[in-house]
Parts: sequence; C-alpha cells; structure tokens
Amino acid sequence: MGIRFNADEIFEMACQIERNGARFYRRAAESSSATALRDVLLDLAAKEDEHLATFAAMREELSAGESQPTVFDPDDVGALYLQAMADGHVFDMHADPTETLAGQDAPEHILRTAIGLEKDSIVYYLGLKEIVPEKLGQGKVQDIIREEERHVVVLSKELASLRK
Repeated sequence: MGIRFNADEIFEMACQIERNGARFYRRAAESSSATALRDVLLDLAAKEDEHLATFAAMREELSAGESQPTVFDPDDVGALYLQAMADGHVFDMHADPTETLAGQDAPEHILRTAIGLEKDSIVYYLGLKEIVPEKLGQGKVQDIIREEERHVVVLSKELASLRK
C-alpha cells in the first residue's frame, strides 16, 4: 500500500509553497537597488499572499470526509509524486528560498531564481489539480496555475529587459 495524502495535507503543502514564494519576493525586493524591479517583486509577493489565502480558504472548507484520499489511484502514482515533492526530491518546499540570495543580489540572479521557483510551483499545482475533485476547488487550482504562468511571463520580460 502506498503513501496517502489527504486534501488537508496537500493544501498545507501548497500553502507552504506560497509562503516561501512571498518571503522570497520580499527578500529579493529588499536586496534590489532597481526601483522598477523592486516594484515587480513586491507585486508578485502580494499575489503569492493572495494564493496563500485561496489555498487556506480551500483547506478550511474541507469536511472530515474530504480529508480522505479522493481519487482512484491503484498504482499510487499521484501519492508517490506528492511524496517525492514533499521529500524534496523534486524541490524542497520547506527550504528557505531566500537563502539562495545570500550575497547574490544581482537582478539577473534574482530573476532566474524567481523563474525557477515559479516553474517548480506550477509543476506541483499541475499534480495537485489532477487529484483535487471539482467540488473541492479544482478550478481554483487551475486559476492559480494560470497566475503562476503569468508570473513567469512577467519575470521573463524583466530578465529580457536587462539584456537590452
């Protein structure tokens, strides 16, 4: 028998990703001397706070029955994927992403790191979307995926502007 995550645990992992993202963007904004970049980073931090609130609200709405596994997965692929995520084999949600900024406050480093973090969160949320039923907020997860994709676009544009 494989490892089972219930909806509460899955949403807690999503909340941790958003906390990490907001903390990273605020720390990066503090270390940036470029006003335009600082504004972009602070805006992204606020968006991550909104995502955190969404996942926290979804988590609060769970009933006791919804804390049970919600999909048929006889090979436990979904559970094993989430376990790999939680264990840090894909990325470490419990690591402090601001540590990657230690002494490296160059705008290009900040932006490349941020793009990587956004991509990591998209990967997690795509897996999350597959196991969250519509009645538990699958559409909300999809909305957050789209927003995270927009973050990658914003960050990529900022990175491209540095090269001009």
